[in-house]
Amino acid sequence: MVQTTVVLRYQDGRILKGFTPDFSPDKAIFHFTRTAAATKAIEVRLDELKAIFFVKDPTGNPHYDETKDFDPSKPVIGRKIRVIFKDGETLMGTTHGYQYNRPGFFLVPADPLSNNERCFVVLAATRDVSFV
Repeated sequence: MVQTTVVLRYQDGRILKGFTPDFSPDKAIFHFTRTAAATKAIEVRLDELKAIFFVKDPTGNPHYDETKDFDPSKPVIGRKIRVIFKDGETLMGTTHGYQYNRPGFFLVPADPLSNNERCFVVLAATRDVSFV
């Protein structure tokens, strides 16, 4: 089974880093392990999360300051979107699948050097979502 590297950000501020074999935006629950080789997984409820970050490296670079600007020399694939979470954090990126009546949507960060390959934004955790 393929393990995808993720960082889970909960609405209450908790952060978990690890792996998921079965995340689906159409399911209310998925499984998570702290290591790829773990045999016992915990169930994660989507409605408790702020976002799921699908990352290149689970440790990331805490000193890197991600830009919110799009590179004007590169074509944009998808629609540009700004997300403001209830806690004030802002994400900028592109999406192909935002619908206000779904639990969430995928966003690809504007910054090509971001550690995040994409993230799944949980709409219940947002204050504002707008196309830019």
